[in-house]
Amino acid sequence: MRTWLLGLALASVGTAAMAADQVTPPAAPATPAPAPMRPVEAAKPGDLTMARVFGNPDLSGSQPKAVRLSPDGTLLTSLRNRDDEKERFDLWAVDTATGQARMLVDSKTVGSGAELTEAEKMQRERARIGGQKGIVAYDWAPDGKSILVPLDGDLYLAGLDGKVKRLTNTPGGELNPVVSPRGSFVSFVRDQNVFVQPLAGGDARAVTTGGGGTVHFGEAEFVAQEEMDRRTGYWWSPDEQYVAVERFDEAPVHTATRASIGATGTKVYEQRYPAAGTPNVLVDLYIMKPDGSGQVKVDLGTNRDIYLARVDWTPDGRMLLVQRQSRDQKLLEMLRVDPATGKSTILFTEKSGVKSWLNLSDAYRVLKDGSLIWRSERSGYGHLYRFASGKWTQLTKGDWVVTDLVGVDEAKGRLFFLGNKDDVLEQQLYSVDVAKPNAITRLTEAGWWNSATMDAAASRLIISRSNPKQPTQVYLADATGKRISWINENAVVEGHPYYPYLASHQETKFGTLKAKNGMTLYWEMITPPLEPGKKYPVFFEHYGGPGTGQVVTRGWQGALPQYLVDRGYIYFKIDNRGSYNRGRAFENQIYHAMGTVEVEDQLTGANYLKSLPFVEPSKIATYGWSYGGYMSLKMLEKTPGVYAAAVSGAPVTDWQLYDTHYTERYLGDPATDPASYSTSAAVEEANKIVDPLLLIHGMADDNVFLDNSTKVAARMQATDTPFEMMFYPGYTHRVAGPGISEHVWGTILNFLDRTVKDKPVPEATPAPAPAK
Repeated sequence: MRTWLLGLALASVGTAAMAADQVTPPAAPATPAPAPMRPVEAAKPGDLTMARVFGNPDLSGSQPKAVRLSPDGTLLTSLRNRDDEKERFDLWAVDTATGQARMLVDSKTVGSGAELTEAEKMQRERARIGGQKGIVAYDWAPDGKSILVPLDGDLYLAGLDGKVKRLTNTPGGELNPVVSPRGSFVSFVRDQNVFVQPLAGGDARAVTTGGGGTVHFGEAEFVAQEEMDRRTGYWWSPDEQYVAVERFDEAPVHTATRASIGATGTKVYEQRYPAAGTPNVLVDLYIMKPDGSGQVKVDLGTNRDIYLARVDWTPDGRMLLVQRQSRDQKLLEMLRVDPATGKSTILFTEKSGVKSWLNLSDAYRVLKDGSLIWRSERSGYGHLYRFASGKWTQLTKGDWVVTDLVGVDEAKGRLFFLGNKDDVLEQQLYSVDVAKPNAITRLTEAGWWNSATMDAAASRLIISRSNPKQPTQVYLADATGKRISWINENAVVEGHPYYPYLASHQETKFGTLKAKNGMTLYWEMITPPLEPGKKYPVFFEHYGGPGTGQVVTRGWQGALPQYLVDRGYIYFKIDNRGSYNRGRAFENQIYHAMGTVEVEDQLTGANYLKSLPFVEPSKIATYGWSYGGYMSLKMLEKTPGVYAAAVSGAPVTDWQLYDTHYTERYLGDPATDPASYSTSAAVEEANKIVDPLLLIHGMADDNVFLDNSTKVAARMQATDTPFEMMFYPGYTHRVAGPGISEHVWGTILNFLDRTVKDKPVPEATPAPAPAK
């Protein structure tokens, strides 16, 4: 789960009961005025409005994506969104010598406007770009003379002179398109087979022919895309002599009948969905020549119930490296494969602890000398190691984590990586020499959350950074981290979209609390300007899930939290045990214990809030989406009366409905550990909810099926437990976009204003008179 169905959106279906510890307020008038469909907007000059938060242009300023240097370094390309349509992206280039920018491909002019295939829509959902339009990816040709641009289901080749050539024109669409490493071919997946087309001209040719029905070639299966961060199913060797191609068969996978309920009708999909405890796809891996000849099958072992986690070629193309992960995710084996025969041998293994699992990572690199830079959590924290001639050398160590490997300068023996060595709340860029383990140099400025990419020669860096006061900036730097030039300074000065609202921008404060077991929990808070003696309601946001769960950082939050503060709420969140980037001991707390330690730690945050003199303790509202939506339900079920109300968006309510790779990683197999599933579920105890609840879900969600919310709704209705709900026709796990975002948040704030903010504060019960 990586941190998103009949007719019109449903109106509320009940009024949630009051918290158990509240005194009944005075009776309401016999005919109450109807609640407004939109919350009343803040009236103070300079305050944000909902229309502006979700409108154009983006208040965070221009946000270029997929920033890359051309092979010769003369151009810097990126995808830029439009001022009048922030969800649509075009391809731009900047001359690195002059700084002059120009649009290379206009997505509206070049694109056909054709509807995407269902396969591509699902891929975009998996990549969390389902709401984006126009150009969402591109690939430089190795000679630096052209760029492959997928657009509206077809492929185009853009020249640097602004001319665009259409390569494909088919109704089936092309998935996973790339230019081969030496620039001889364009390859893609069409109709569940891999196709190769000469870049210089000529027709595309299918190099696999067995795809169709339940069989797919060259694609990543559902859980690989959704949970394993693997987006493709084929890999070129560097010399273009071979292509490694995944074949998977969905025949064993459970078929779920999923209704995609839209505004004008309903489509029913028989979706192959590997729910926890049920069979996964059958995976095979083949190696072949670019024309499809000479196919050999890779020996992945006798156990078919495994995950194909990662596939990479060595730089010389002589060996294929395959990461094979066990179904229980406690064992990862690196296989070395001979491409001529498909024979494999185990190069090394990684094993988890008894009450733990292995996190997959992309922080590794195969080097030209045959050695390997590898991220491992074997010390209890994610760190970099060098594996050479069968021996391991630890290159970084300490009670902190390496989050990503950015680049490797093989000539100088230097590594560039991201991590939180100096501050858990900051991601910084560092370097270390292989010859001097743990002699680490920080290359970025303290006080920021950074990300970075690097050119193949490890000579230049593209660094993105933000902090609570500054939206994302992007700059070009040398290998020491020194800024060469701004790519997007994005300074909040006059003319920037956020500039008119700087006067009302409030500071983000950070702090720590102790969990019951003594572990440190980090929180953040934004308050309105505090008036003496006044108490404020709280908008308490949470996520809580493992894997991608860190939400408290020194990064830009966007305008929405500031809008909530402008409306009079205190904004607060806390990272509970089980979340990422804190080491194994912190994360392992959630092992076979979903819905326990997270609830406990969020309660620690709520109790802290209630101790503050400027917080109204009876007015703490909590909100979460996806795993956070699940948490909203568990928090109301386990701690009644603590929260004044909760919003639960697209929640998993029964973990046996969610997918294998995510769920079994943390809860195990439901056949062998049914207790973990029964105690973690949020359905049976839904009748214990006594606080106001708003349930939201997209009615075409193909990730967290609508069944999760309808199960809870049915349970609450059958037990006469009041709640409210709003379901969105045609929307998937991501319920957002022009107009819809405003409706979602208008619904949320209308609900919270009624049940929390504008609700009378209960009178304190007077102390009994002393006995005479």
